[in-house]
Amino acid sequence: MFLLRVHSVEEDHPLDPQTIFQSQSQSQSQSQSNNPKFSERRGALHLFRTSSHSSLPTQTSLSSLLFILAVPNYLSFHDFIPFCGPHLDRFHHLLFIRNDGTEDRYSVLIEFADHFAADAFFTNFNAKKFSPAEAEVCHILFLQSVEYSEYAEVAGTPPPGCTEIPTCPVCLERLDPDTSGILTTLCDHSFDCPCVSKWTYLSCQVCQFCQQQDEKPTCFICGTLDDLWVCMICGFVGCGRYKEGHAIQHWKDTQHCYSLDFKTQQIWDYVGDSYVHRLNQDQSKIDGKLEEMNFRCMSLEGDCGMCECREDLGINGALFNSKVETIVDEYNRLLTSQLETQRQYYESLLVEAKSKMESSMSEAVEKAAASEMQDIQNELEKCTEERNAIAEVNQKLIKNQEIWRKKFKEAEERLEISRFF
Repeated sequence: MFLLRVHSVEEDHPLDPQTIFQSQSQSQSQSQSNNPKFSERRGALHLFRTSSHSSLPTQTSLSSLLFILAVPNYLSFHDFIPFCGPHLDRFHHLLFIRNDGTEDRYSVLIEFADHFAADAFFTNFNAKKFSPAEAEVCHILFLQSVEYSEYAEVAGTPPPGCTEIPTCPVCLERLDPDTSGILTTLCDHSFDCPCVSKWTYLSCQVCQFCQQQDEKPTCFICGTLDDLWVCMICGFVGCGRYKEGHAIQHWKDTQHCYSLDFKTQQIWDYVGDSYVHRLNQDQSKIDGKLEEMNFRCMSLEGDCGMCECREDLGINGALFNSKVETIVDEYNRLLTSQLETQRQYYESLLVEAKSKMESSMSEAVEKAAASEMQDIQNELEKCTEERNAIAEVNQKLIKNQEIWRKKFKEAEERLEISRFF
C-alpha cells in the first residue's frame, strides 16, 4: 500500500482534510448532473510505500482512495472529466494537485463511494493511454492514507516502516512491480530509448540528468567521474562505495533509498540491500502476453462475473517459465558485473598497496643513505679537526726548533770565545 504526504505551498488555500474536498452533498448533487465541480491545489508531493509488503493490489490492500500519478498537461482538468466516463457517478471526492516545480503534469486524488467502485475504476483505467497518439499511460495507485503538512521537512520524512519512491512515471516504471506497484509497462525503459523521448515529463531531475549525453556527470561532493549513482528521488549524484561512498552517505542523510547506477541503469535499494530494478524481459514473448492478461479477481465475494477477470493457465505457465529464464539471465549478468567490479576494486587495492610499499622502501633507502652520509660527514669533520690540531702542534714544534737552534749556536760561540781567552 502507498501513503501520500503533501507539503502545502498555498497560504490562501491550505491543503488539509477539511478543505481540499468538496462536501458530500455537493459532490452527490453535481455527480447526478454528470458535471462535477472540481478543485485545484498546489503542493509538493511525497509518495511512500510500506516496506514490508508488496505494492501490487491485493484483496486485503484495496481502499476507496486512488491516486492517479502524473497526468500530462495536454489533458486539461476539463478533458479529464470525460476521460473518466461513466465512473463519475461513483466519485465521492475529486481533487487535482499540481506538484510544485513540475509544471508539465499534475496528479489526481479520487475518493470513491466504496472500494468496489475504486476497484472497477482501477481495472478499467490503469495502464491505459491518456491519448492514443501519445506515449503517456495512466498509472493508478491505491492509497492507504493522505497527510498534509505546512513544513517541507515533515512532509519529506518517511513514516515508520515506509520508504519514499519517485513520482516521475518513467523513474517509477524502472522499479520492479513489487516496489512500484506498476505491473506492466509499454516497454522496458532506459533513459535514452526512443519511447522515453516521446514522454512529456521533462521536469524530472533524474530524467534530465540522464539525458545529458554530451556532459560527463561527476560526483556532487568529490567530483569523481567513476562509479556514479543518482538518487531516484532528488537527483543527487554521488560516487559508489568502492570510491568515497557519497551515494550511500546521501541515503543516510535523507533516507532516499533508491539509487540508479549510471553505467548499468540498475537500481539499488539501500534499505533492502538488493537490486530492485525491473528485469529486462523479452518483449516479443512476454509483453504481448502481459497485455492479454487481465487482473486477477480482487472481489471479496470472489465472483469473477462482477469484475470480468479470467485466468489462463497456459499463458500463466508460459509467462512463469519466461520470467524464470529472465531472472536467471539477469542475475548471471549481475553476478558477472559484481565480480568484475570487485576484481577491479581489489586490483586497485593491490596497486595502491604496491605503490605504498615502493614509496616506503624508497623513503627507507633515502633515510638510510642520508644517515650514512651524515655519519661519514661527521667522521670527516672529526678527522679534519684532528689534522688541524696536528698541524698546529707541528707549527709549534718547528718554531721551537728554530729557537733551540739559535740558542745552540749562541752557546757554541760563547764556548769558542772562552777557549780563545
